[in-house]
Amino acid sequence: MTRSLQAVAYCRPSVLESAADGQRLGLETSRGATPSGVEDHPRFFAGFLTSPQVASAGLLAVADVAAARYYQRQLRASLDPVVTGNGDRLRFESFSGCGGVYARLDVLESGLDGGEVGHGTTNVDVNNPLREALSRIGADDPLHLRVGPEELAVTTLDGPVVEKKVPLTDRWLRGFAEAQVIAAGFDLRAELPAAEAVRFLRALPRGGGRGASAGPRWVVPSSAGTGGGLRPTTRAVPGAVCLPGPERLIALQRVLRYATALRVYGPAVTGGAAATASAWEAVLPGMRLTLTLSPDASRGFSGEGGVLYALATDDAVEDAELIAVLLAWEPRIDVADLAGASGLTPERVRAALVRLGTSGRVGFDTAEAAYFHRELPYDAERVERHNPRLRSARALVAAGAVVLDGCMGTVTAEDGHVHRVRDEAGVLSCSCLWWAKYRGGRGPCKHALAVRMVRRGIAAAERDMARVGGGAR
Repeated sequence: MTRSLQAVAYCRPSVLESAADGQRLGLETSRGATPSGVEDHPRFFAGFLTSPQVASAGLLAVADVAAARYYQRQLRASLDPVVTGNGDRLRFESFSGCGGVYARLDVLESGLDGGEVGHGTTNVDVNNPLREALSRIGADDPLHLRVGPEELAVTTLDGPVVEKKVPLTDRWLRGFAEAQVIAAGFDLRAELPAAEAVRFLRALPRGGGRGASAGPRWVVPSSAGTGGGLRPTTRAVPGAVCLPGPERLIALQRVLRYATALRVYGPAVTGGAAATASAWEAVLPGMRLTLTLSPDASRGFSGEGGVLYALATDDAVEDAELIAVLLAWEPRIDVADLAGASGLTPERVRAALVRLGTSGRVGFDTAEAAYFHRELPYDAERVERHNPRLRSARALVAAGAVVLDGCMGTVTAEDGHVHRVRDEAGVLSCSCLWWAKYRGGRGPCKHALAVRMVRRGIAAAERDMARVGGGAR
């Protein structure tokens, strides 16, 4: 597992201070991307929060996930949350050290009072003294929020005075990317009112041992539509949602008393389906807190393979470069608008967005069923370079190991074993052990990926020949 040391530097520690007009929360930013380029300490907002106590609890929940390992808990990890200014809202994101839980707090326009919201993405300092101070904020305390340095700090401080160094693994980066791709396949499955949400979440087990659950749990809405509760079921049935590792929803306890509803998202499942990821959103006054869980507590998002086909296409490389130019930190990316502006089909725009997601340049908001623009402040291009299945598939193609015969593909592996890949209406299956174990549930194996690459390469060559022939005529 490739690991590097990520240095995150701030002008000063974030702090909560008392002032004549209430309390002032100064969140310090690190080096990040903005519309005008990379800045050392960008400033995204200065104004009041309409629900200070709720926002404080939500920020602490995001910080809880950043500092947590829900599997192999004896190991510690803590990477400061990422903040994005989207013009009309602030988004705070984090990812657990074990790679299986993604958290995001969206502070919406109605949750902010005064001051314009800037555009850009960077890390934000959430230190232990600040966490303790945030936990003591009262219900009636006015709270002024500043995201980014004061002007005085920008002009008088000679370089950063606070620096944190944390290990950053390729697995963590790949997980951040995979979580967005998987969430894009979710639909709203249930919405619980406040009382039902509290009852359900408080009844969940807190977990034990190494943090892994005894097996996948499933829940189904107790009544059609919204307004009901959730009841457990022993297996997947149509309409059910997987609750993998229920103890990983513990961060929602921070905001439970402020929640007005709980929304549950997941993919469509059939009877007897394997465990899937799911998203759990606490609806709060002026904001939303969402936790997305991997299919198992011991299974991070990094191995799910949902981005591999998008990474393997040459068209998506060029399309992503074009779409990236058109992004402007929109809180909601409109695929139709991008298709019109780029001249690409909506399908190619979506594939390009998936590819951009692999480098942290877009996220996905399940509440709005839309991508949003952000730029992770890490070397996220390593996601593609260090993806083992993608590297192996490209090596097989380069070695001439793939032979196509109609809907079948034969791949001779490095060890001499021959694997057969079948293409049925665009769905690939393989005779290898990987496919036998996961049945496509964790993305394509390297053999299927290699076959897809070769097929697309041939199709692209045929298109080029047709263009040449058409031009000659």
